[in-house]
Amino acid sequence: MTPPPGPQTSDAAPAALNVAGLQTFAFGHRSPMWWGTMGLVAIETTVFALTIMSYFYLRSHASSWPMHELPPDLIWGTLNTLILILSGIPNHWTKRAAERMDIRQVRIGIVLCLLFSLAFLGVRALEFTTLNCRWDGSAYGSVVWMLMGLHTTHLLTDAFDTAVLGVLMFTGKREGKRYVDVSENAGYWYFVVLSWLPIYAVVYWGARF
Repeated sequence: MTPPPGPQTSDAAPAALNVAGLQTFAFGHRSPMWWGTMGLVAIETTVFALTIMSYFYLRSHASSWPMHELPPDLIWGTLNTLILILSGIPNHWTKRAAERMDIRQVRIGIVLCLLFSLAFLGVRALEFTTLNCRWDGSAYGSVVWMLMGLHTTHLLTDAFDTAVLGVLMFTGKREGKRYVDVSENAGYWYFVVLSWLPIYAVVYWGARF
């Protein structure tokens, strides 16, 4: 009697899966960096919103606002708002160049973005001298300095990040992930610009109306 056939065997080894052709980077929501940036934006938006709510809470319980100070001078804050809005032009251009992986335009764009960042920080230093309040002088002064300090922190970190990326794009190995870094850095600058508009309205006009 012939025994039943056993399991079929093959001497040929399965072909290895070749992933050499897969991309090692991606732009937009396909990139982990994008999700990290969006998470940071969500957290920092909440921080700004809570601080602005604190401003109006304190204002609602004060007999006069500002308490014993003059409102901030408009000149430097308004000038900085204009600089920040205009910075969106080279920032958008740099983001698009990074997503095309156009090294020449990326280099030009990063330099322009860094110059706008430094110009804004220079004027921001003048802003602090014309707030007409001390951070420890009253509740009004504390919340105004908190709003300005939070936004300035974002400016400093983004300017530093832009400078580092500029050095890498001029001297380092131009890997695809570096272009992703430039794109996400530009995306974060949109947040810096947009977050300043309500802060400007609160700090400079909230004490006037």
